Amino acid sequence: MKEAQLINMKKRIEGLTALVKKLFQDVQANATLAQGTLTAFQLHLGEDEWNKLLEELKDKEKREIEQEKKLDLDVE
Repeated sequence: MKEAQLINMKKRIEGLTALVKKLFQDVQANATLAQGTLTAFQLHLGEDEWNKLLEELKDKEKREIEQEKKLDLDVE
C-alpha cells in the first residue's frame, strides 16, 4: 500500500475511535439520566405504591409471555 493510503486509513481509524468513545459517553449519560428519573419516580410514588406497580408490570409481562407461547403453538 502507498504511504498516503496508510495515513488516510490511520486518520479514519482515529476518527472512528473518537466516535465510539463519544458514543459510549452518550450511552453512559443516558443510563445515568434514566436511573435518576427512575429513582425520582420511586421516591414520588412511595414504597407501597412502587411495589404495587412492579407487581402489575410482572403480571402483565407473564400474560404477554403466555400469549406469545400460545401463538407459537397455534402456528405449528
